[in-house]
Amino acid sequence: MSSRDRLVCGGASLILLASIAGAVALVDRGDWDPVLLVTLLALVVGADLIEIEFKKVSISGNFLGLVVAMAVLGPTQAALLGVLGTLIWFLRYRPRLAAAPINLANYMAFPLVGGLVIEGVANRLGTTPDQFEFVIAVVAGFVVAQAVNTVITVGAFALVDGTSVREHIRKVLIPLLPSDAAMVLLASSIIYAEASLGPAALAMLVVLFFLYLYLYRELILSQQRGEELERRTEQLASLQVGVLTAMLRTLSMRDQMTARHSAAVARYARAIAEAAGCTPEEQDLAHTAGLLHDIGKFILPDHILLADSKLDDDDWQLIRMHPYQGAKVVREVEGYGPVADIIWCHHERIDGRGYPRGLAGDDIPLIARMISIADTYDVMTSRDSYRNPVSSAEAIAELRRVAGAQLDAELVEIFIQVLEQQDLAFQHTDDTDFETELAFERRVRDYAAPKAELPAAA
Repeated sequence: MSSRDRLVCGGASLILLASIAGAVALVDRGDWDPVLLVTLLALVVGADLIEIEFKKVSISGNFLGLVVAMAVLGPTQAALLGVLGTLIWFLRYRPRLAAAPINLANYMAFPLVGGLVIEGVANRLGTTPDQFEFVIAVVAGFVVAQAVNTVITVGAFALVDGTSVREHIRKVLIPLLPSDAAMVLLASSIIYAEASLGPAALAMLVVLFFLYLYLYRELILSQQRGEELERRTEQLASLQVGVLTAMLRTLSMRDQMTARHSAAVARYARAIAEAAGCTPEEQDLAHTAGLLHDIGKFILPDHILLADSKLDDDDWQLIRMHPYQGAKVVREVEGYGPVADIIWCHHERIDGRGYPRGLAGDDIPLIARMISIADTYDVMTSRDSYRNPVSSAEAIAELRRVAGAQLDAELVEIFIQVLEQQDLAFQHTDDTDFETELAFERRVRDYAAPKAELPAAA
């Protein structure tokens, strides 16, 4: 046993001894009703069978049974039920021995203190369990008992494993406030039923309590499954970005020119999307599609991809298939359907003379038209792409010349305004800007568009 464990056990033992002394001193408080005592013990033990795990903390409905015992039987009998319930719990789960003093101290202390508070408030108000005002005493006892329970358990966790008290309150206690309110209401109803209507009504409310506890557990489990699914989705999205980034790095190792060109197109396309008034999500989509638009060039043999001589018709046939092949690869990544749609269309032309499908005008996705403009501009101005690249002014003149036929004329003018008003450029001579665009992409995304099917290649 570690020094911290010994410290916790020592402190818990002191609380336990003090609680025993208090219970003995108060042994004459409350009516000793064996039938009611056994009934509430069954409620406490039965509630433990529907234990709930929430934020790594075990939540048991036995608290409600102990609150009823605090009000109906008094502090000593409530503390006795707490100890008996804890011992039965130990026999069932057999936790490590160091946990015994903590649990025994807790489940004897908070029913004892809570029972005294209920008794004191009820006497001060002059109310009895069959009166509505008694709920005030129950609420007071519940709050104090919950506070004692929290101080003991969270204090023990903080000493043993460094659990933050503030974090426990924020992540566990505050989310459980609605269920605590429901528990107080149900406990008050059971107490009133027992005092006013007799054992039959009490039995009905006990059944209702177990139904509530079961439904509450299912709600908690559903919430936890949802959180786990969200966490796994985020992990998967991060993994997907990592895989696609690795593909781009692999492409860079094989053909640095194409990889840098893809990063430049991503930068330009996102700038066009922003200037065109697209949403932040659409701007990010333009960036991702720009980075991946030439991923289909993996299929090209080196004599085409790295060609420095004229290509024949068969070579051009392969080149015209790279949008389709790139879309096919990217579509296999869950959630990247919209990216694949753009990649598939980035070589289509406004006049319908593009490839691979011959789409025209507005049939070409908006962001694919942006990619086409960014692609054309970077090919003309990049030192990686041309031995004698043209100036930005010459490239702008060429964009205007092909606007309306090859490229979307309105988007061309938007891009030209961006170039003229912003310091927008891409450095192809080293990997600095390439790394910048990859770093920008390393964020969790979730494009939840339906996964459309690609037709068979012609």
